[in-house]
Amino acid sequence: MKKSILFLFMIFSSVVLAQSQESQKVKYTTIKQKVCPNQKGFQLVLKAVVADSRCPEGVTCIWAGEVSAVVSVYKDSKLIEDTTLVFSMKNEEDNKKWFSKYLPEKQKKIKNIGVVPYPKEGSKINPEDYYLKIGYLK
Repeated sequence: MKKSILFLFMIFSSVVLAQSQESQKVKYTTIKQKVCPNQKGFQLVLKAVVADSRCPEGVTCIWAGEVSAVVSVYKDSKLIEDTTLVFSMKNEEDNKKWFSKYLPEKQKKIKNIGVVPYPKEGSKINPEDYYLKIGYLK
C-alpha cells in the first residue's frame, strides 16, 4: 500500500512540475541598432559588434567563441553610457544582471541573451544585420 501511495505521489508531482514549467513561456525582445527619438525611460541600442569569433555553423571548432559588442543606454533619449559586453557562456550571468537594470519590470527574468545572426561557414555577416535577442520568462 505504501508503495502505491508513493508511486501516485511521484506521478502527481511530476505532472504538477511539468505544468508549472510550461506556464513559464519564454517571450523575446530585441535590441537593434536604431535609437528611437523621444522615447521615455531606458532604451538599449546595439551600437556595434566589435568582434565575432563564434564557431560558424557547418564547422567543427575546439572553442565555441564569443561576441564583443558595444551597447548604448539612453534615458529619455539622452545617452547615459556605452558599455562593451562580451557574450559567452562564462559571462552569461553578468550580462543578465547588466541588462536587467535597464529592461522593463516584466522583462527582468532573463532566460537567455543571444547575438543574431549566427555565423555560417562561407558567408560574411553585414554589420548592420546584427541585433540582440533577449529571452525572458513571462
